[in-house]
Amino acid sequence: MPKIKFMAKVKFQLEYLVKSASLNMLWQSISTTNGLEEWFADKITVKDKEFVFTWGDSEQVADLISIRANNFIRFRWQEDSNEKCYFEFKITVDEITSEAALVISDFAEPEDVDDAKILWDKQIKDLFRKIGL
Repeated sequence: MPKIKFMAKVKFQLEYLVKSASLNMLWQSISTTNGLEEWFADKITVKDKEFVFTWGDSEQVADLISIRANNFIRFRWQEDSNEKCYFEFKITVDEITSEAALVISDFAEPEDVDDAKILWDKQIKDLFRKIGL
């Protein structure tokens, strides 16, 4: 019987520039169920720190593992066996230029990174359209 080799997931980050005047609206869109339902999932239910994300007939459950108001929110999919993997939405502001960005951190199998980036690009485009960026 051949051995199945599991590839380790790799971390990748995407950065999207935003207008600093829209940071409060952006924060609401990435950190609240109502905001996330506008662009990320069809429906979200929350119990304690467990978020159930629904897309059509499909569900995935993630645990909220960390949050800092107006800065970042980090989740871990419960089905992911690697505790070091997560996905995160983070708002950064350059102290010198005052340029703001939304930084997405996520993990994927090496062969799936390009597809994951395309999906994030589509979702962030939807997010920006919803909040007028």
